[in-house]
Amino acid sequence: MTDTRQDSTEQDRREKVKQMIADARICMLTTMTADGKHVSRPMALQDVEFDGDLWFFTYADADLVTEIGLNPQVNVAFSDQKQNNWISISGAAVRTDDPAKARELWSAPLKAWFPDGLETPGLTLVKVEADTAEYWAAAHSSKVVTMLGYAKAAVTGKTPDAGENETVRL
Repeated sequence: MTDTRQDSTEQDRREKVKQMIADARICMLTTMTADGKHVSRPMALQDVEFDGDLWFFTYADADLVTEIGLNPQVNVAFSDQKQNNWISISGAAVRTDDPAKARELWSAPLKAWFPDGLETPGLTLVKVEADTAEYWAAAHSSKVVTMLGYAKAAVTGKTPDAGENETVRL
């Protein structure tokens, strides 16, 4: 027998992660080089299907594609400064040449990076299949309130209310 309250709580957490990602949209995607160094690059998220898949456009000859070919384990980190939220997603990335998916995900602002649109030579997709997400949601969305909380903690010696921290299996 499954505990429906636990299932509901997990689903609520997944929905929270989905919303936090949708609000942030820009992330740092971290891969590992052949010599074991971590490399992070800014990426614009194209779609969140929270079954946990994250989609990105890139060039087929990008270092990112080479690196996920060597080691598909990646981390995707989002920061939403307006809400004081942070999300870290671990998963496996794969290059995907799927013209139908590319058409579905395409939007006009992408022309800044891919000037020939969907016909840009070497255009490809990277799909990150998320395994886990960890998020930190600030107790207060106001930077002033948050900073006052930290200042008060420094004076009183009491730990500030940093808000909510959860780990979610996706």
